Amino acid sequence: MNKEEWRRLITETLKETGLYSDNARDLIMGTFAQESNFKYTRQIGGGPALGYGQMEPATFNDIVVNFLRHKPELMGKVMKASSVVTLEPEMLVDNKKLMICMTRIHYLRVKEALPSNKDVWAMGEYWKQYYNTPLGRGTVKEFVENYKRYCL
Repeated sequence: MNKEEWRRLITETLKETGLYSDNARDLIMGTFAQESNFKYTRQIGGGPALGYGQMEPATFNDIVVNFLRHKPELMGKVMKASSVVTLEPEMLVDNKKLMICMTRIHYLRVKEALPSNKDVWAMGEYWKQYYNTPLGRGTVKEFVENYKRYCL
């Protein structure tokens, strides 16, 4: 898929779940660009991360058990949008819509508002703080470079 096809799919998926904003769409684009270059659905080197967002199964399960389970309406929207009847981490490998939903919900759990999609550096800082974490190996500079390379 090219960047415009990704942008359309993310927009469509987020609208189906009621979680759309331009800021959310572009942060997910940047996350996928940084985490996998829109290329890898399994972590290189045999690590546990799955999907274009390179989400670890433990994170996926935490979202399901500690967030979605308490929001059955949202869980239903996610399952309908991604055409699934159960939520299993391994599904992130092949189900683009589920990848989009789970990445969005990961960010939805953050209390701080999403950064403006007009400020790529701020999106990178947000990704670093709340997705990659301060202990992760990725950098804000890499995020910005990958966003420019794969999303613009």
